Amino acid sequence: MARFLFASMPLIGHINPGIPIVRELVNRGHEVGWYTGKDFKKEVEATGARFFPRKAAPDFNALYIDEMFPEKKGLRGLASLKFDVKHLFLDSIPGHLADLTEIFSYFPVEVVVSDAAFFGMEILHKELGCGWAAYGISCLCSHSADVPPFGSGIKYCQSALAPMRNRLLNYFAERVVGRDVMKYYNKIRSELELESSPHYLANVIIKGVDLFIQPSIPGFEYPRNDLPRTVHFVGIYFPQTLAPFLQPGWWEELHSARTVVHVTQGTLSTDYSDLLIPTLQALARENCLVVAATGGKPVEQLGMDSIPDNVRLAPFIPYQHLLPLVDVMITNGGYGGVQLALANGVPLVGAGQTEEKPEICARIHWSGAGINLKTHNPAPARIRKAIKKVLETPSFRNNAQRLKAEYRLHDSANLAADLLEQLAYTKRPILRLSKTKTVRPQVS
Repeated sequence: MARFLFASMPLIGHINPGIPIVRELVNRGHEVGWYTGKDFKKEVEATGARFFPRKAAPDFNALYIDEMFPEKKGLRGLASLKFDVKHLFLDSIPGHLADLTEIFSYFPVEVVVSDAAFFGMEILHKELGCGWAAYGISCLCSHSADVPPFGSGIKYCQSALAPMRNRLLNYFAERVVGRDVMKYYNKIRSELELESSPHYLANVIIKGVDLFIQPSIPGFEYPRNDLPRTVHFVGIYFPQTLAPFLQPGWWEELHSARTVVHVTQGTLSTDYSDLLIPTLQALARENCLVVAATGGKPVEQLGMDSIPDNVRLAPFIPYQHLLPLVDVMITNGGYGGVQLALANGVPLVGAGQTEEKPEICARIHWSGAGINLKTHNPAPARIRKAIKKVLETPSFRNNAQRLKAEYRLHDSANLAADLLEQLAYTKRPILRLSKTKTVRPQVS
């Protein structure tokens, strides 16, 4: 049996993709440790892994990001993404190195497994001489001649001139737009007495690891001819509720003949005036049932004077119960929620401009399974029009159903555990045997 150490940023979108992998490794008899924030101790220990808390590294909670980083408030798109990279991820590197060096002194491992934004591991694994794997937490961010630069939200295309366009855009992204981020990263490396990184930050992890586990399918990712062979698509994990689900009193209404619309802003961007409230206003007089989740916060904090009669509110609803009953979902573009919707054949309306969400919303459009409104705060009239278009245009649901079939071909936890075992036993990079294939969607 082997010993693994997972290391994740203390954010639910960084923890959730690792949970099924860790649980499967533990079930196979491996010893697994997990280094992350104290708020996730219960989730970590429920997998059977040993929990290691952040000590030297700053700990934080997504529900209180705005309070911890008031200067982040109001930032959108690229500005929001760059702020997060600098102050949530890169500022943590010295603390990560201190904490993990201590852990490794009494918990040596064959393989370290980090999330795709845990940059300190690129520095540390070389000193340890162990295998390094990473798992994705969003769509692929590495630069490619086939894809516009990550964070730009620029439309993907396959014209003859696209590679030249993308190379120029990537060069501009690296040398101009992302220059301050790279300078920030290399300043941290210099303070640690390390040389400057040979890779642009978006490529540091994906081009440095022995194995990259992407929790998605090729059908929801832009095709790339230069994708590193260490990248393996494993599909997504379909969550299982360990505790019994207590259905709210209105649950049986979801089985009625009325259309069911679900709206969510996830757990990180929860200014309800951005999307949730405009959606409730947009559909207040429509013949549908609107199920809204407040991202874990009390529904009393929604801030509306009156709730429309066709709205049903809850802080959180397990998606394995809800999504099979939903006709269309409107979202600000959380990666996990978007993929779970598509894995259930639910078409989407995307409206997100924070963090990396413009990229995810762009892929919703590209996949043909929904509409990208290209704003974080659409007017109610635009929301109503988009939802009606998705419901009345068969190609959106057809493409969502096509992606559902592709997701169902993967047993993600078992596949990821197989790949990690192979890395632990061989100590060599795990290479994909063939190129990934993508079906060209029918975009309306």
